[in-house]
Amino acid sequence: MGGKKLGVVVTRRLPERVETRMKELFDVTLRTDDSKMTREELALAVRGADVLVPCVTDQIDAALLAQAGDRLKLIANYGAGVDHIDVASARQRGILVSNTPGVVTEDTADMTMALILSVIRRIPEGMAVMQKGEWEGWAPTAYMGGRLGGRRLGILGMGRIGQAVARRAGAFGMQVHYHNRRRLRDEIEEELDATYWESLDQMVRRVDIVSVNCPHTPSTFHLMNARRLKMMKPDAIIVNTSRGEVIDENALTRMLRAGEIAGAGLDVFEHGHEINPRLRALPNVVLLPHMGSATVEGRVEMGEKVIINIKTFDDGHRPPDLVVPSML
Repeated sequence: MGGKKLGVVVTRRLPERVETRMKELFDVTLRTDDSKMTREELALAVRGADVLVPCVTDQIDAALLAQAGDRLKLIANYGAGVDHIDVASARQRGILVSNTPGVVTEDTADMTMALILSVIRRIPEGMAVMQKGEWEGWAPTAYMGGRLGGRRLGILGMGRIGQAVARRAGAFGMQVHYHNRRRLRDEIEEELDATYWESLDQMVRRVDIVSVNCPHTPSTFHLMNARRLKMMKPDAIIVNTSRGEVIDENALTRMLRAGEIAGAGLDVFEHGHEINPRLRALPNVVLLPHMGSATVEGRVEMGEKVIINIKTFDDGHRPPDLVVPSML
């Protein structure tokens, strides 16, 4: 695109190493603090930038894209999920969208296992007692949780992250079951020792743990609705490190309060950071502030992928991680 540097606007603070490299390569506008951009600030950004670098907290919808200037040609998302971006509207306006797939697979799978362990072994309850100075010593029946080995794990969504969770679960001696839009190849199923369920209803009835690892799309919204949650065994738990919208959060809260589900571990929520206060009050629930991808290594790699996508585009080529509507 000639000798002039691309005008790039970044909507949130990124790791210093990533920001430094962006300043070297582009005419970049960085955030001075880590606050979320307002709607008005996003509108200014899309009107004045060649490239926008948003993240999951930014809603890039059709109404916002209608305000974009002629300069905006690429939305280089910092993250793998793009359900916050109206990709179809962007493409209609001649704006490409890229993302950062595969970077946080291992980190998110680690966090999934951490949540499973935290809920089943009641780790937060033990921590709370220690932090309050209320522990009175070991007792045979205190803080008894459960053993992971032998439990049935049902993975909802068997993409990169789901498969990484399955490998970890196998190492813990768990039985791996899964439901996916498409069945895995025989050799992958054999490697993971995983049992496929065409019917999600049938799977959730039989497993001890449900792990949500599918993206949020119109077809997965409230996939774990009240009806399916009621199918879970009373001593089963559910964990979610994917997207909050996949679970009907109000229904889940009601069932946890009623003892119809034994526990939950959630890193994502249906309404972003606005969490049902009744959910926060439950002792059998572990809540985390969307930490699944929060490793130094993962966040730097995400930034490097964003830079590669922008630089490849600037050189006149298709970004390697181009998102097209048919992928969604």
